[in-house]
Amino acid sequence: MSTLNLVHGDLNDTPTSGETFPDGCHFRTEISTVNTVEAIEGALKRANELNITINRLAETFGIFRHTDKELSKIINLCKENGIELNLSVGPRASYDVSATANSKHGAMIGYRLRGMEQLIRGVEDVKRAVDLGARGITLYDEGLLWVLNELKQRRELPEDLQLKISAHAGHGNPASFVLLEKLGATTINPVRDLDLGMLAALRKSILVPMDVHADNPTSSGGFVRTYESPEIIRICSPVYIKSGNVRVASHGQLTTKEDGIKMVDQMAVVIEHTNRYFPEAMQSEVGNGPAIPV
Repeated sequence: MSTLNLVHGDLNDTPTSGETFPDGCHFRTEISTVNTVEAIEGALKRANELNITINRLAETFGIFRHTDKELSKIINLCKENGIELNLSVGPRASYDVSATANSKHGAMIGYRLRGMEQLIRGVEDVKRAVDLGARGITLYDEGLLWVLNELKQRRELPEDLQLKISAHAGHGNPASFVLLEKLGATTINPVRDLDLGMLAALRKSILVPMDVHADNPTSSGGFVRTYESPEIIRICSPVYIKSGNVRVASHGQLTTKEDGIKMVDQMAVVIEHTNRYFPEAMQSEVGNGPAIPV
């Protein structure tokens, strides 16, 4: 493993990362499953009332399930408030006619793409979002990641387009993370249930920011790691700490204004715990886009 520049094992001594975002900060916050304009409006209003910073919002319903008008509203709301936005690629195996994806054992295919036509539709979904002004995409397929990065290199997609690999892609070891970084991922979300030593090994292996869940809806495990959040930030910096989804049923639902408010309330708890148990941790200001640390 050493000859491959991989860590010797999980880092159970959980060393402090020492890396930061380019602005010198350790963490940014993300709330996903804000899948409607109303959910975003509710989240923004509640964040303002609580005086907390939400750095990134993520739509998880699928680009191709929204009209241009809806997408434009979502994109513009985030731009006006200086918040990063990730839109999720629409075509996925679970949205297709795949009996495999919907079977008990075949569910491991996750949200990956089936066939060349679906890959092309994934590219079209991204191009449509980019044309409407989006600069952050969540994707679930390594092949699509490679294609999109190649299109970035050829200037057929914007150079500043952020390509995030979702936890639904199922990656959780250092070799996988190294591969994803080489394929062009700009942030990587590991599977949700890794322990701190495993997360530390991932951070040691890559440069790009990590996205780590502090909680999840029941459909993805339903766990709440609030007390571990300060440690996750210390170990995984630069990291997007993801919170709020324990307040909703699943990632694929059309969330309401009330859902947006509840998810921000959950994030507020995570921020309070971080301030209490890791007061040295610094959070980025609104408006700082994702970037590889220098």
